[in-house]
Amino acid sequence: MNHILVVDDEPDIRSTLEAILAEEGYTVTTAGTATEGLDLIRDAIFDAVLLDIWLPDQDGLEVLQQIRKFDAVAGPEVIIISGHGTIETAVRATKLGAYDFLEKPLSLERTLIILKNAVEARRLRIENREFQQQLTARARITGESVPVKALRQQIRLMAPTNGRVLIYGESGTGKEVIARAMHAESQRADRVFVELNCAAIPEDYIETELFGYRHSALPGGPPEKRGTFERADSGTLFLDEVGDMSLKTQAKVLRALDEQQFTPVGAAQSIRIDVRLIGATNKNLEEEIAKGNFREDLFYRLNVIPFYVPPLRERKEDIPLLATELLREFGRQYGRPRMEISADALAALQLHHWPGNVRELKNILERVMILNPQVSRIERKHLPVLVARSPGRHPEEFPSLQQAREAYERDYILRKLEDCHGNVSRAAEILGLERSHLYRKMKALGIHTKEA
Repeated sequence: MNHILVVDDEPDIRSTLEAILAEEGYTVTTAGTATEGLDLIRDAIFDAVLLDIWLPDQDGLEVLQQIRKFDAVAGPEVIIISGHGTIETAVRATKLGAYDFLEKPLSLERTLIILKNAVEARRLRIENREFQQQLTARARITGESVPVKALRQQIRLMAPTNGRVLIYGESGTGKEVIARAMHAESQRADRVFVELNCAAIPEDYIETELFGYRHSALPGGPPEKRGTFERADSGTLFLDEVGDMSLKTQAKVLRALDEQQFTPVGAAQSIRIDVRLIGATNKNLEEEIAKGNFREDLFYRLNVIPFYVPPLRERKEDIPLLATELLREFGRQYGRPRMEISADALAALQLHHWPGNVRELKNILERVMILNPQVSRIERKHLPVLVARSPGRHPEEFPSLQQAREAYERDYILRKLEDCHGNVSRAAEILGLERSHLYRKMKALGIHTKEA
């Protein structure tokens, strides 16, 4: 329920406004002096203030200036009311940040309309700030590993330029985050950031997605559509998975980049644009060029500033920070208290090979949170089996078959011991081994019973 503060030295006006606004569904608080009103604003959150310009202890415009020193975004909208209003006073109030100016005697209908609009203006302002904060968070590169620090340094150096960027990296490494970080630190940070996943758009529609169309170019569609190039004008256009574009589409993108203009499908006139393009791919484009799947001239247009995003397995020291941040994000998303994660669970996460990179980590932690609503601390047992019981190394990383076999045997025995709650005799029975043989095997593999 919206909270309104009425500051006026006339008791009749305060009581009348309180009754009317309460009937309209507002929560209303009143004050008879500037000092009392300012004290209330310091202690409570108000959506709007109806402020009389003539107060016994202070001028209303001075009070307005003090209110504006509070949170400029979340602070209340101020509507000045006066029985001796002049155009000069109204103009001055507006310049000082007043939302509007009302003259006494108040028109009930006008007062309610202005108040409703003021409350809505504050709500939109707060939502916009939260949206901007979310965008900033999405552009934050989490981690303190050497590769991540190098990425940040490269972004700080290259972001202020208009050079085109090509981001390389496996799927799920966070190429979009790098693109957003580049935009956030560029000279276009206050302009739009538009993204398009080229692999997610069918070939028949990719051209209209990029360049838009006019005159119902698509059956049953709207009469016109602005493409991503047009929407990104003066800002940044992020084309993810550029290696999945057809040669026909690549030719049109190349032309748009060279000429900084394009013609929408079905249009007669071309549109001039000023776009900074950031591309990303999980493919080796030089190999794709050799295969005839990617245009060499487009590659050199895009590859002005190359970025390489390392896979998660090459920066496992960042996993604790990533896990903490992701759990905090999911907590906000699902309205859950902050969930902790044990050192043992973190150790298991750091041993996993992470073929799906950060996206895989995000999916796993979100799944754990959803499936364990009563848990406040993630333990190893809450993790998926393939992660919780990971031997810690990918098969390709073992220098010999013997070491790979030993790692698998160790993990398999640990799994059975866990199933048997550490009972070695029962585990030996399940494994089809003599108890003494299992003990020798455990000793050789460095397994202690407390580890089970």
